[in-house]
Amino acid sequence: MPRKKKAKKALSSKAKTKAKPKAKAKAVPKKKKATKKKAVKKAIKKKTAKKTKVAPKKKAVKKKKIPKKPTFEESIVTINKEIIKRRNKWNLTVLAWMDFEDVSQILRIHIYKKWHLYDPEKPLGPWINRIISNQIKNLIRNNYGNYARPCLRCAAAEGNELCTIYSKQCNACPLYANWEKSKKRAHDAKLPVSLEDHHQEVHSMPSDTVDIERVASKLHKKMKAVLKPVEWSVYQHLYIDQKSEEETAKLMGYRTSEKGRQPGYKQIKNIKKSIIVKVKKMLSKDEIDFL
Repeated sequence: MPRKKKAKKALSSKAKTKAKPKAKAKAVPKKKKATKKKAVKKAIKKKTAKKTKVAPKKKAVKKKKIPKKPTFEESIVTINKEIIKRRNKWNLTVLAWMDFEDVSQILRIHIYKKWHLYDPEKPLGPWINRIISNQIKNLIRNNYGNYARPCLRCAAAEGNELCTIYSKQCNACPLYANWEKSKKRAHDAKLPVSLEDHHQEVHSMPSDTVDIERVASKLHKKMKAVLKPVEWSVYQHLYIDQKSEEETAKLMGYRTSEKGRQPGYKQIKNIKKSIIVKVKKMLSKDEIDFL
């Protein structure tokens, strides 16, 4: 009997040891999975709660009212007033061909071109004044400053066209010599002198004028001898009688079968080409004296 009891106890102890790990394996992973699912659900709830929260209303910011930009025509009165105020800045009275009325017209055109740059939030007067003053400086520089003698800005220059270094303002000075070569002609053209004070200089200049009527009559005589009869009649109608190509074609009796074309346009075109070639040859030989 004692042996049977011992065997039963050993069997019961083995069964207990085998059953213990099964119970542990079932219980532990189930709890971990459950906790993970709960954590995920909580995180999803928090996100949805944040999204559903109503954002606080922002305070309404009052926008500044941008003034309406006036047109150039609406502002012409103020533009004219500002131009008249700056009349004393135009002190270039040497130019006989440009007075302040011409300058004011140039200023108006320049302001009109720059009108798209005007900011209506800023006052109009200072903006116009800046344009006027800059443009007057540019006009003085372009029409006088760039062509004036270097002696006007030289410290050695004296009155009555005298010089402390070269005794006279002449081309012995390298600056004056360079001006005389490059800018003197432009200076004389820009700044015309009066006939009363410079009568001798004006009348002593050689005349290069051409008598157009005399030269044209010489050319007509030469071309009559060179051109064919048909070419001469076309030449006479076009260049002497000053008639159009259509009138010349009618006088010559030319016709065309093409629709929408002038009568004789091809014939007139070909004859004109031959006339021009012969005239160029005549002029290249210098057979006509222009002076």
